[in-house]
Amino acid sequence: MADLFSGGAVGALMGEALRAAIETINKGREFKPTLEKNIETLNSIAPLVDEMMRYNDKLDRPRQEIQRLQNRVREGQELAQKCSKLTRWKFLSFPHYQGKLHSKDLKLQRYLSMDVQAQNARNLMEVLLKVSEILDILGKEDFGKLSGNQIKGLSGAPEEPKCMGMDKHLSKLRVELLKDDVSVLVLTGLGGSGKSTLAKKLCWDPHVKGKFGGNIFFVTFSETPNVKNIVQTLFEHCGCRVPEFQSDEDAINKLGFLMRHVGKNPTLLVLDDVWQSSEALVDKFRFQIPGYKILVTSRVAFQRFGTPWPLEPLNHEDAVSLFRHSAQLNSKCLYMPDDNLLNEIVKGCKGSPLALEVIGGSLCQQPFEVWQDMKERLEKQSILESSNKDLLSRLQQSLDILEDKFSVSEKECFMDLGLFPEDQMIPVAILIDMWAEIHKLDEDGRKAMTIIHDLTTRNLIKLIVTKKVAKDVDMYYNNHFVVLHDLLRKLAIHQSEREQIEQRRKLTIEINGDDRPEWWVRQNQQGIVSRLFSLSFLPGRLTEQKQLKVAAKVLSITTDENFASDWCDMTADEAEIVILNIRSSQYSLPQFIEKMNKLKVLILTNYGFHCSEVNNFEMLSALSDLRRIRLEKVSVPSFCILKSLVKLSLHMCNTSQAFGNSSIPISEAMPNLVELSIDYCKDLENLPEELCNITPLKKLSITNCHKLSALPRDTANLKNLEVLRLSSCSDLEEMPEGIGRLCNLRCLDVSDCVSLSKLPEDIGDLQNLEKLYMKGCSELSEVPYSVMNFENAKHQIIVLCDEESAALWENVPSIPNLKIETAKEDISLNWLHGVRC
Repeated sequence: MADLFSGGAVGALMGEALRAAIETINKGREFKPTLEKNIETLNSIAPLVDEMMRYNDKLDRPRQEIQRLQNRVREGQELAQKCSKLTRWKFLSFPHYQGKLHSKDLKLQRYLSMDVQAQNARNLMEVLLKVSEILDILGKEDFGKLSGNQIKGLSGAPEEPKCMGMDKHLSKLRVELLKDDVSVLVLTGLGGSGKSTLAKKLCWDPHVKGKFGGNIFFVTFSETPNVKNIVQTLFEHCGCRVPEFQSDEDAINKLGFLMRHVGKNPTLLVLDDVWQSSEALVDKFRFQIPGYKILVTSRVAFQRFGTPWPLEPLNHEDAVSLFRHSAQLNSKCLYMPDDNLLNEIVKGCKGSPLALEVIGGSLCQQPFEVWQDMKERLEKQSILESSNKDLLSRLQQSLDILEDKFSVSEKECFMDLGLFPEDQMIPVAILIDMWAEIHKLDEDGRKAMTIIHDLTTRNLIKLIVTKKVAKDVDMYYNNHFVVLHDLLRKLAIHQSEREQIEQRRKLTIEINGDDRPEWWVRQNQQGIVSRLFSLSFLPGRLTEQKQLKVAAKVLSITTDENFASDWCDMTADEAEIVILNIRSSQYSLPQFIEKMNKLKVLILTNYGFHCSEVNNFEMLSALSDLRRIRLEKVSVPSFCILKSLVKLSLHMCNTSQAFGNSSIPISEAMPNLVELSIDYCKDLENLPEELCNITPLKKLSITNCHKLSALPRDTANLKNLEVLRLSSCSDLEEMPEGIGRLCNLRCLDVSDCVSLSKLPEDIGDLQNLEKLYMKGCSELSEVPYSVMNFENAKHQIIVLCDEESAALWENVPSIPNLKIETAKEDISLNWLHGVRC
């Protein structure tokens, strides 16, 4: 039995060994096919995984999941490479490595069939969620209602500029821009070389307009561009609801959605005046959209966007033509220079269009002596290659020969233009208010406009009239704006900076975020240390805190959207005008304003897109000399007592708090108000009844307030009212009774009040009426019978109509002193805070 048992056991063991040997032999035989299969699988998967990684990086997604798959493939490749090196002499190792190859293959298959499939399902859900969010945004922004044909005209580009001597440049630039392989083109050149002018001219070029149609957007970057403002303005121009952006990145992303929709047709985006610090920002405006092009103008030749297109100075022949035009050299000029003198002055301008225009304008109607003096001044300038500093020196010569032919220094008025932010249109109405107080000019603006026209003739500034709604003799300037080149703005600022900060008559302060000028911070820190020292070591004695004291009569403070209204202290006892240029949604007036006892004019302009909330407004009650306030794009707070105020101007403001919820009636807050101007205040529906108790009121101008439905019932109590302007109040249906009792009314303007169904029945009782504007009143069907009373007028009465409203007067018997005029309205919509930053 023992033998049998032992023999059976040995047989069993031999059988197991035999099966293991056979399995090992079979694995050895399967080694090569398994290896070849693994290599084939890995070679097909590896490039796909690498491509997945590239897409993953472009989408800025986490790399861990793709890396796990990449690692498995790499490990398999390493094992296959090792097995490929095994020779026949190592056949005993084949079964071992065949098992490893088989195990790796099974693990890879399981990972691909389960883990990767689960990840794909998860990714698909993420894609569906993102698509849902995009569709939601598209729905909210009304993109679906947009078509390229609905976007009319240019966005942000002013009227077509004159471009003398630059026809060749324009033609070459157009050809370069329209090339199929050009997506970004950088137009570069020195300051004043005509880059912006050429870019604006290009927007009006027939070939360019034929290519891009209405999809031409003109954006002025300047030194500190505001991305959110730019994108919001583009949305507004395209007729979409303007969204709120959480960040600059969010704004760019939504702009991408907008441009892809607009991009159904070719699109041109012009980025004007791009500074070196904004190079990376330009890149964010690039989108992979067929037919989408960007034109950049800059003093820097950005190489990252391809070969820049340099704008060379004008050749002598073109320079002479531009100079002759600017100097108005014709048979009526006071002095005609000979060719030698003219050529010498033109050479001194070094081919700079800006210098040619400004110096030419300064010599217009000047005698020989002034021409000769200019030649000598230019000869003394640096003979080095042109630079911005050199150009400023040349422009200075034109400023130095300004004559004091007005009651105020024209140079002083030009310097005032440097108090406003770069590349922003300056309302003429602001300049009139400033100069009426600080230079003692007339309040109607006649002398101010004379100075502005003279500066325009000298090409130091440009005057833009956005909407012609009144006759020139009315001296209504709410639609007049001044613009000046950024180099001329620097020139204006430079005039003030020749003195020490504490002694400057015009002081400009710029604050970005919480970075205040070092000289201001240092002065305040010294004062704090001084006070702490006095408290610690001199008990019972308090020394006055040392703080910055300035002598400026005009103070301009510019802050950006990140400013937290954390002010340093200042003493400005002599300040008569304060200009606050803001961008933030919340803003507090600086406390030191409360101590400006001589302050006469306060101008607060918000250059952000949405209205700003203003705090500390009540401190203005302490200012007994404050006569004029202008607020733009702010939510007007409740009124405080301002007994000396004679003029209040509100432009693009929210007025519900001031006119609806103010605890102090406007007649008590501003009892001596002479002029109230409200323009483009979209929430204004009614004026407070208490307004009719302000008897000194002479001018009441409510324009472009489309929700205004009625005037106060007792408007006829404003016995001293001379001008009542209600143009473009589209919801105004009727006027209150008793308008005929306004015995001093000289001008009544109801033009473009499209819902106005009738004129006041007693309009004929306005015996001092000189002008009636009623153009665009399409609902009017007749004129009141009382107009026959106009025949008693001893002066001429002008009625300005369109053809439709003029027909209403055909049935009225002839009135000797009544003159009916028809006029076409000239409107430019490009001014609407353009696309600026």
